[in-house]
Amino acid sequence: MNQTPDPAPNASGEDATDPRVARRNKLNQLVERGIDPYGSRFDDRKLISQCRELAEEVKFVTKDGKTLDLPDFDAGDVDYRQWKTDNGPGEEVGPKVRVAGRIMLARPTGKLIFLNLKDWTGNIQIFIGKNQVGEEDFDLAKLFDLGDLVGAEGRLGRTNTGELTVFAEKLFFLTKMLEPAPEKHAGLTNPDLRQRMRYADLAFNDGVIETFLNRTRIVKSIRQTLDNDGFCEVEGPTLHTIPGGAAARPFMTHHNALDMKLYMRIALELHLKRLMVGGMERVYELGRVYRNEGLSPRHNPEFTMLELYQAYGDYESMMDLTEQIIADAIQATGGDFKRKFDGKMVDFTPPFQRATYADLFQKATGIDPTDDEGVMAYAKKLKLETANKHPDVIRNEIFEEKVEDSLEGPIFVIDYPASICPLTKRKRDNPEIAERFELFVLGMEIANAYTELNDPDLQQELFETQLQGQQEEDSMAKMDHDFVRALRYAMPPAGGLGIGIDRLVMLLTGQRSIRDVILFPVLRPETNE
Repeated sequence: MNQTPDPAPNASGEDATDPRVARRNKLNQLVERGIDPYGSRFDDRKLISQCRELAEEVKFVTKDGKTLDLPDFDAGDVDYRQWKTDNGPGEEVGPKVRVAGRIMLARPTGKLIFLNLKDWTGNIQIFIGKNQVGEEDFDLAKLFDLGDLVGAEGRLGRTNTGELTVFAEKLFFLTKMLEPAPEKHAGLTNPDLRQRMRYADLAFNDGVIETFLNRTRIVKSIRQTLDNDGFCEVEGPTLHTIPGGAAARPFMTHHNALDMKLYMRIALELHLKRLMVGGMERVYELGRVYRNEGLSPRHNPEFTMLELYQAYGDYESMMDLTEQIIADAIQATGGDFKRKFDGKMVDFTPPFQRATYADLFQKATGIDPTDDEGVMAYAKKLKLETANKHPDVIRNEIFEEKVEDSLEGPIFVIDYPASICPLTKRKRDNPEIAERFELFVLGMEIANAYTELNDPDLQQELFETQLQGQQEEDSMAKMDHDFVRALRYAMPPAGGLGIGIDRLVMLLTGQRSIRDVILFPVLRPETNE
């Protein structure tokens, strides 16, 4: 649905046909009855999922006192009415429960009202009979609207159709919803409104809460995997004096008391490495980073990164750890290693494929990446700008254009040109190659890892080297004198890894847009036009 505009008032200031007016009228009636329309403490409630776990406690007691298990309603069509007839006179018994949630559906039929009640664990039917709850509570139920939060206390049982139901004996009003509920069939469908009004999206659209609960399970699993492997979680600063550790345009701010420019962090890397120097041998942070870039289904200016560093490891250690992190996250969200994303099936069963940057480049282009003239000619064929650009910058633009989108994966792309990896250790047998990998799935980069550079003299030299033709925001040539000084105190050989949590959640939950896995993504200001 689109957001309903405020109606034009009539001469009395109200529009009697406006559902908001009708809801406020019911709110006033609640107040007149002495009922707080915004509720109070509601103890001893059971989650709806817990009620469903109690379904086996619902029994049928025959007239002669025999207790019978109910038929298996999950096995297929069960004629429960006939089953009871076949077993003779008796009554159904079940545990008493108290539930609370949002009204998603209401079906009044004379002296009976059926509600579908939803909490964050599921849905359950509520049976409200005038004879069972009494006239006062039945009149209260007539003031219920879709979206209201209510409570019910009663026996857990089955209707004649076999549906698990709370047969209410007492009702509680917990909060009146003043806005009209989305249309039953259309729902809240406008993508912008869904993201802007996330509260309504969560409340009324199926599967949204489960997506974000799965995000929580994934993050919790990542922490558990790393904690079990001896890593220590830390918190680095969000405000930096130098926007380092990645190639990105930062957000800038100003500190008034110190009268200095500061940057929102674009990466977690350099402060975590300082901790490595200090002797914290396995560290990680799950934190927000901020990059002043455009919006797309795969980009949000504010996003969550995992960065970790392991002393005495390398990029191959990080490949093994990446596979373990993803495998454990999959187990935490259902355990199926084959996940569908954007209409394609992805098999996350370890080990993942590994291929070199050079081999993938040559396979996609037919050009030997070490052939500078051939690379230049191919770039011109793609109509890429080549003037005053370093050959590795051109090579990487070709790679992004021709290779990345074709990578179905999961695949580790390993051994990048060293010149575009200034924080990475070179291969011993070939200093032109950096020990770096990126993990791609369906053309989307999920992880980036290095064998970390710990030579302070080389690091200083690389910080001072701006590759020709590379835009400033695409360069990591930003001198951080304190970081170089830290390296002079000896950082151990190490492997480092960064994983984009939002993109990983997208893949594991089947969401095509990063905005659908971030609770409150960056949006344009709302207008009334």
